[in-house]
Amino acid sequence: MDLYEYQGKELFRRAGIPVGEGRLATTPGEARQAAEVLGGPVVVKAQVLTGGRGKAGGVKLAGGPHEAEEHAKNIIGLDIKGHVVKRLWIEQASDIAKEYYLSLTFDRGVKKPLFMFTTQGGVEIEEVAATSPEALVRLHVDPLEGFHPWQARRLVYGAGVTDPSEQKQIAKIVGQLYDAFVRFDAMLCEINPLIVTPEGVVKALDSKFTVDDNALYRHPEIAAMRDDDAADPLEALARAKHVTYVKLDGEVGVLGNGAGLTMSTVDVVTFAGGRPANFCDLGGGGDAQGVVDALSVITRDPQVKAIFFNIFGGITRCDEVARGILQALGEMSLELPIVVRLDGTNAAEGRQILADAAPPNLHVAPTMLEAAARAVELAA
Repeated sequence: MDLYEYQGKELFRRAGIPVGEGRLATTPGEARQAAEVLGGPVVVKAQVLTGGRGKAGGVKLAGGPHEAEEHAKNIIGLDIKGHVVKRLWIEQASDIAKEYYLSLTFDRGVKKPLFMFTTQGGVEIEEVAATSPEALVRLHVDPLEGFHPWQARRLVYGAGVTDPSEQKQIAKIVGQLYDAFVRFDAMLCEINPLIVTPEGVVKALDSKFTVDDNALYRHPEIAAMRDDDAADPLEALARAKHVTYVKLDGEVGVLGNGAGLTMSTVDVVTFAGGRPANFCDLGGGGDAQGVVDALSVITRDPQVKAIFFNIFGGITRCDEVARGILQALGEMSLELPIVVRLDGTNAAEGRQILADAAPPNLHVAPTMLEAAARAVELAA
């Protein structure tokens, strides 16, 4: 779950990381009031779950309340990469002497948290990695050993920070960032830029914070931060129906039982020359309600031209899944062609049940590859 900047900064603040003082606003009037309370120059920042706000005109400096209100009028409703601005973060403006970059993310390749730090902040980290890889310091933390102060010093010294005060402040923030990462079950904590003011104070000027969805049950206060309006409508519907669903860009709707099989199904559709429209995991069961819920999500996507059911009966019996499919089709008005592949426990019985019912839009294929090819053909 991605958080807005102001939400990520609140979690930073809880971990002790210094951040600027700010106020949330949803109207130009609230932006003016926030600027009045904060006093002095403020920055009006669009709150969207994507990058590139500044280039799109979503970040503006205001000299006072009136200018903050005028900027808010122009930014609210702005479309930034498909995200419409509905919230603003009004923050006290900060003078900047230096800009650094600091992040902690989960490196799936080695299954360890990965620190990245560079003195070349304020730009996209991908650009630094491509043009000045020697300036980017990377350091993994063994989760069994935990974080140690020497790791912060290695980052700071490795990047070439020479000022003793900055070294001390940054090292402290590195430790606090690791604390936030672990405490809130994060997948990404990024500060870009981590600034140094002319007075030598180091603080986080921005926040990018992503929390592991699977850990939200441990953090109800963070789960409550989710903005369903900003989520993909289909993924929001799937979440409401407790369906595991990820929207993709193709025409073949994919439904499998089990994450591994469903991922393989996505791959085999591509191998057969098609493009999967989604990843949808039915889970271990195959009851009619589960099928109805999954189909109600998949068929909301106008790009879907055919649906591929790929079911392996382990604990789940294929004859039960077949009955569930037929019951679901009886409850729904569905004209899209559906290809079903059943294998495993009672697969022959399940295929016979579907053959006896013989709905005109339902096709049964014996193998995974044949079913994928048939679904791709029907979707064309």
